[in-house]
Amino acid sequence: MKKNSLKIKDKIIKLKRKSIFISLVLEDKRMQIGIIVVVFFILMATIGPAIFPLDLRSDYANRYQTPSFKHLLGTDFAGRDTWSMLVHGSRDVMLTAAFAAMFSMLFGILVGSIAGFSGGWTDIILMRIVDAMLTIPSFPVMMIMAATFKVSNPVGIGLVLSLWTWAGLARAIRAQILSLKTREFIQVARMLNFSKFYIITHELLPNMMSYIIVNFIRSMRGALTASIGLMYLGIIPYTATNWGMMLNLAVFQTGTIYVPRGIWYMLAPMGAIILFQYGTLGLASGLEELFNPRLRENE
Repeated sequence: MKKNSLKIKDKIIKLKRKSIFISLVLEDKRMQIGIIVVVFFILMATIGPAIFPLDLRSDYANRYQTPSFKHLLGTDFAGRDTWSMLVHGSRDVMLTAAFAAMFSMLFGILVGSIAGFSGGWTDIILMRIVDAMLTIPSFPVMMIMAATFKVSNPVGIGLVLSLWTWAGLARAIRAQILSLKTREFIQVARMLNFSKFYIITHELLPNMMSYIIVNFIRSMRGALTASIGLMYLGIIPYTATNWGMMLNLAVFQTGTIYVPRGIWYMLAPMGAIILFQYGTLGLASGLEELFNPRLRENE
């Protein structure tokens, strides 16, 4: 009887959360735009390359074409379709951002969980390392690491980007665990002699999943910008369709900034970056409001 009542209560909580999510989506225009934008970029990176074929052969007779039905975003300095290059470049850009966010989450959760739950000298040593990493600017370090290790694929670039971006998350996870480990259900788990690994993975982390999901989206935002910046500066290997390289060629190599007809070649990757940043910001803000009742005005 007690188990049935708990199941019913759990279903009621899930239904309430779904209704809150639907009402938030219907009321929050920014979250609606965020969902649409994120889905758009996911589709662009997954099925876009199959729909829009890429031809990197030069066609100087059609260089710097303005947007038309044939060329949605015009053509570049070599007569290649800008929209197709943007679509094919989105796959590596999105994969790099996703891997960087995933690695950053793993490092941050691991260090923060160990420091917060263990306490003592373990906590002190790990937090001093975190403090040291937080005081050093991350982007110059990522530039040096990317140039040193010669990374060339989304996994490698994502790993390099994450090695210096997990410290802030580790400190936040530690704070969350410090507030949770004194709760009754954690004390009960300790009395039952559950291992630290079990308590962290089965009791603590599930209670922080909402926080982790929101930070994963925010980490993707930062990683996407950083990866494009490294490509823009020419630090990671050349890829013609990468948004950073498109900006680099438009500004420094081909003089597109001085050719009014070719301005679309520069605006295309810039617009994609800004749109992705705005979309993920709206989605993260909406999810944070969903998971944190204190942010909802009517509750």
